[in-house]
Amino acid sequence: MAGDLAVIDLAPPPDDYAQALLEGFAGPQRRIPCRFLYDDEGSRLFERITELPEYYPTRTEMGLLSAHAREIAKLAGPKVEVVELGAGASRKVRLLLDALEAPAGYLGIDVARTALTEACTALARDYKSMKVRALVADFTDVDRLPPPNGWRLAFFPGSTIGNFPPEQAAGLLDRWRRLLAGSDMVIGVDLQKDPSVLLPAYDDAAGVTAAFNLNLLARANREAGADFDLAGFRHVVHYEPALGRMSLYLESLRDQQVAIAGRPFRLDAGERIHTEDSWKYTLDGFRDLVTRAGFEHLRAWTDDRLRFSLHYLRGRL
Repeated sequence: MAGDLAVIDLAPPPDDYAQALLEGFAGPQRRIPCRFLYDDEGSRLFERITELPEYYPTRTEMGLLSAHAREIAKLAGPKVEVVELGAGASRKVRLLLDALEAPAGYLGIDVARTALTEACTALARDYKSMKVRALVADFTDVDRLPPPNGWRLAFFPGSTIGNFPPEQAAGLLDRWRRLLAGSDMVIGVDLQKDPSVLLPAYDDAAGVTAAFNLNLLARANREAGADFDLAGFRHVVHYEPALGRMSLYLESLRDQQVAIAGRPFRLDAGERIHTEDSWKYTLDGFRDLVTRAGFEHLRAWTDDRLRFSLHYLRGRL
């Protein structure tokens, strides 16, 4: 029925985070996979990050969508179903839906069930002629999709592709090209730029990004039987211009012992837990990557300061 919301739940089991923590702490470089940043609290904090003055990607990408949504709609054609990877609050997709000709449906995919269902409920209310579905899942681990409602257009905003090393990113895009049966994709990609712009975007003066990163430890305490003292860690960022890689860490402020699911781990003062990478691209570098993933690169749009880019990719079978 128009305006209804269908929810398909393929979320990881509750003990998935504990197992990932134990595996990530087993080696000399402690790690927490970045996909665990986005529980309900993490998603709420990230929405705050997108509104910070230092954080340029969201407002720049939304500006590009506002300016070029009609061009995207012409390339996509009428009656498409939009499939959004990492849907979050779904603010950006509204700019696309408003420009598309008679969109047939929307399928939002995100691991944070509450945030996703709230966003999709609002979309179902506001776009009553369109079938809205929410797929609660880790989009990196989806192996099949529900039957389509018309030709699909994938929407992958936020430069989330930058969380993966380039070869993994190419593999992920290739996988989604196959899952989408050759459908087109619109993807947002952050560009390489001066560290004086990048570093504050990931270490804001208000400390919201620090709280977002530290929520990984609070989540471990809630869900994984851990006993992290959040006051014993600080948020640290590091940028490697030669690689175009921004890295986030949680640094231990003292020698300490922590437990995860009953297993003890020793951390030295200054030891870092790696939590996220964000790879930045040149326009030519990203065109090469999507070509390796089997897409045809049709268009790219950038802001006037070359901070961020939108790309339209044609899927090929």
